[in-house]
Amino acid sequence: MANIEKRKNSDSTFSYRVKVRLKGFPTQTASFERLTDAKKWEQATEAAIREGRHFKTTEAKKRTLAQLIERYQKDVIPTRFPDAGDQQIRTSQLNWWKDELGSYCLADVTPSIIAEKRDALLNTKIKSGKNRSPSTVVRYMAALSHAFTIAVKEWGWVDDSPMRKVSKPKEPRGRVRFLSDDERKTLLAACQDSREPLLYPVVVLALATGMRLGEILALTWPDVNLDKQYIILHETKNGERRRVPLAGLAHREIQKLSKVRRIDTDLLFPRSGQKNKVFNLRTPWVAAVAAAELKDFRFHDLRHSTASYLAMGGASLAEIAEVLGHKTLAMVKRYAHLSEAHTSKVVAAMNERIFG
Repeated sequence: MANIEKRKNSDSTFSYRVKVRLKGFPTQTASFERLTDAKKWEQATEAAIREGRHFKTTEAKKRTLAQLIERYQKDVIPTRFPDAGDQQIRTSQLNWWKDELGSYCLADVTPSIIAEKRDALLNTKIKSGKNRSPSTVVRYMAALSHAFTIAVKEWGWVDDSPMRKVSKPKEPRGRVRFLSDDERKTLLAACQDSREPLLYPVVVLALATGMRLGEILALTWPDVNLDKQYIILHETKNGERRRVPLAGLAHREIQKLSKVRRIDTDLLFPRSGQKNKVFNLRTPWVAAVAAAELKDFRFHDLRHSTASYLAMGGASLAEIAEVLGHKTLAMVKRYAHLSEAHTSKVVAAMNERIFG
């Protein structure tokens, strides 16, 4: 039942106070200057309560963004991001949002507020004296977006993520930095010389399969089938399980690891002296890249290298997408120019067949 009460204000104008009462639910009230607005709110609110939609934002009114971020940092980051470096970066990104908007109730974190902070991020100077790049801002936004996604799907703190309505800065065209044959040999040699014995098999596995660093470090022995030569990834970026072929040198390196595996953990790449933590790749990786004298090369570029080798070997974009675990071809189109020679051969063969 709803009731609209007409009230006379001190300035002789009128307002309309609406009360919506439904059995089993708290009374909802609101005031409006126009009767038409009051009636619209009354109808919408009553309908929302009957359909079970109105009170879903209760948690959003009680919780702050700081609470959301702190829970995410405590419960999600350690399990979803096994690499210590990735954990540190994501924590730092979320701390920025917490400093800027942490005191806001989740119900008050709107797309317009986030967009305002996005622009502030873009215009903030970094140590080099330049503004943050659009790519960096996109990563900051991705960190907050995933936190909101968990809050929606798993915690029920909010009905929807405000990030869905916030545009991302336009990023420059994706880079395609891959290892030349000489660079690959030099890097692998530097990894073999590393004091960290796990570095070499990790890098070989990354080059051989195109797997992401997080996917590799999260691997456990039950995920690996050495006899049938494949790996099953249960947690991937696109949310789908993926079967990864394990062949050649990568297969032999994993076989070697299986013969000396630790019995106190299922992790393929555990941290020395710790049971359930993956080894910290960052320090030995940086040292190996420096020893190999590689310029402008990141671990993720090993994945670009795999895709580039596939393209130059004649693989189609669809095949590359399947190997890398992309749902669409959009992300692998950057490698199209590397397979142009193969495409030309395919077209030439087709013309020869149909025209003679």
